[in-house]
Amino acid sequence: MSVKIEKINFSGWENSIRLSNGIIDVVATTDIGPRIVRFGFEEDANEFNLDPKTLGLKGGDEFRFYGGHRLWHSPEDRKRTYIPDNDPVDWHEIENGIRLIQKPEKWVNTQKQIDIILSPDESKVKLIHRIANLGAWPIELSAWAITVLNTEGIEIIPQPNKDTDLLPNRQIVLWPYSKMNDKRVYWGEKYIALKQDPNNETPFKLGINNQEGWAAYIRKGHLFVKRYYPQEDATYPDFGVSFETYTNDWMLEIETLSPFTKLQPGETIEHIEEWELYSDVNVKDIDESVFEEVVEKYCRRKF
Repeated sequence: MSVKIEKINFSGWENSIRLSNGIIDVVATTDIGPRIVRFGFEEDANEFNLDPKTLGLKGGDEFRFYGGHRLWHSPEDRKRTYIPDNDPVDWHEIENGIRLIQKPEKWVNTQKQIDIILSPDESKVKLIHRIANLGAWPIELSAWAITVLNTEGIEIIPQPNKDTDLLPNRQIVLWPYSKMNDKRVYWGEKYIALKQDPNNETPFKLGINNQEGWAAYIRKGHLFVKRYYPQEDATYPDFGVSFETYTNDWMLEIETLSPFTKLQPGETIEHIEEWELYSDVNVKDIDESVFEEVVEKYCRRKF
């Protein structure tokens, strides 16, 4: 097999680039972004969710929640983080993929890039996220990769299991609107599970020091696995968590972060994710014994 790269019109974004290998396909639009707007098995459902109100829109100064996959910088700030990404991005081909290059963000003096590298013969994608400091003085930030997934799925998050004797081994961070008795979240022995409920519009968000470096989302027989490489001794934002997840009534987000880094002028931070997609994985409800079978077969890294 090989990777096919073609220009298409995707949901009104006329300048979109599709990568496919005969198993899965990925679509990134260059009309806005950098943003990935589709990931899934070829001729099958989009695992990502997009806001129907913003499909095909571009230009203007209004910030829009388009959905899909995006790159932000953390810690979250209403002015700096929510710079609109409504303008076209440049792109060019790389080996088995493409590089998306944002025009410099003038006010914050940063520039974002995403490399999308598709496996020629497996249902796997590698993402290399970069944020460059274009300003004249140092800035501190984390690269923050956010994937907006479709509704009615179950997310599996591994709990830290390192034996630290008499010391604590995990941080669980909650946002002001998150309730610990929210019926969508399950606090298990080995895993935290989060259900997406399209009938519950109340937001819920948690963060954790995800030591295993993966999370999974099961929806309608498909399993999406998102991997990254947390660093045990590094400093992370939001009370020290490298992984965050958020849900409301129309989506569920899986979010990973790079270490909190001081970038000198001209320096770039890099953050890598790997995505995998599997079919015929059916988990209908929260059951840790079933989770364990799925995790052992698909999620846990084999060294």
